[in-house]
Amino acid sequence: MTEWHNPVRALLQQGRPVIGATITVASPEVAAQAANLGYDFLWIEMEHSPITLETARNMILATRGLKAMPFIRVPVNELWTAKRALDQGAIGVIFPFTSSPELARQAVAACKYPPEGRRGFGPGLASFRWPAPEGYGEFGNRNVMVVAMVEESCAVDKIDEIAATPGIDVLFVGTSDLSYSLGVGGQMDSPKLCDALKKIVAACKKYGVPSGRPAGTPEQIEQYLEEGFLFFQAPADVNLMAAGSKPLLQVLGKSGFDARDRPLY
Repeated sequence: MTEWHNPVRALLQQGRPVIGATITVASPEVAAQAANLGYDFLWIEMEHSPITLETARNMILATRGLKAMPFIRVPVNELWTAKRALDQGAIGVIFPFTSSPELARQAVAACKYPPEGRRGFGPGLASFRWPAPEGYGEFGNRNVMVVAMVEESCAVDKIDEIAATPGIDVLFVGTSDLSYSLGVGGQMDSPKLCDALKKIVAACKKYGVPSGRPAGTPEQIEQYLEEGFLFFQAPADVNLMAAGSKPLLQVLGKSGFDARDRPLY
């Protein structure tokens, strides 16, 4: 058996873009379908959705042999949250609000076994998902990806130090949260946000770390590629369902339901 390498990391190292399907519905069937559509990874959402560790585990098992690699966004940047996600078989961890060099180092430590990090050893379930001939410990240290999220203005102030952290595989910009932190909530075309994004991309290029951001349309992906981004989060599963339904309903003259029309009882 040849040595396996995380294909998401391999593509990024070649300077090629990757895109992940955002999974918010607690359904292994939805995850398996998304994993077979052509996405490079699954963004299993455990910060803003009701997905539990048990459901995430079932999703990871359901995607065995399919294209997309299972990544989990944990609720908080802590050693134990990453450990539990990785022990379910995630091959990448997305850490929200990694707003300091210290938190960046903590994210890396959470995903690496000693002496490279502080991950506790208990990979019974993970080794079932990834039966590595050299042993899961070496396999995990080589293949687990660390995605650190930049979501606060204080992180932009220290972006060079964060980007320079050994072991960070991707810096991902949470553009909505960052816009609010900068005082321009939701204004994606704000000069203040645009300047922050340029600063982040510049730091990533300086230290050889791929940068990422959400992308909802083909036009956005083309624009963001030109700006230097390579790692993309696609819209959530429920949003893609809504987008796919819209043209079908419109041709029949049916407009979308407005929640404001719902009775308050």
